[in-house]
Amino acid sequence: MERKIYITSADKERLEKLIIKEKEFNPASKEYLKSLEEELKLAQVVPSKEIPQDVITMNSKVLLKDLDADEELTYSLVYPADADLLEDKISILAPVGTAILGYRVGDVVNWKVPDGVVQLKVENILYQPEATGDYDL
Repeated sequence: MERKIYITSADKERLEKLIIKEKEFNPASKEYLKSLEEELKLAQVVPSKEIPQDVITMNSKVLLKDLDADEELTYSLVYPADADLLEDKISILAPVGTAILGYRVGDVVNWKVPDGVVQLKVENILYQPEATGDYDL
């Protein structure tokens, strides 16, 4: 059974434009954009004001638990221009960024890595722009 993810209409529009831009200016990026394109195709699109507060959207700050290593990780899911690993800001174009988009609190994300699959449980959403009325981030 495929998972059901949610995405705001605004995020989907911005991400589709980002994919087009990346393909145009970075032809080598086509391969890693495929999984993001697939996520967007499968996603249920919801108006920003109606997205559930427990869904990871763009610019959300989330608490994840690595079920294999039994450690907690905090990331903000951002657009590439805002990515900064030192500040735990992960680009949507990074594999883990694409993997967590649209998941809900309590879900387990299967993140494919070179050595196999890492299971990340969404423990909490520490900040979601839509939940606080920030619809234009």
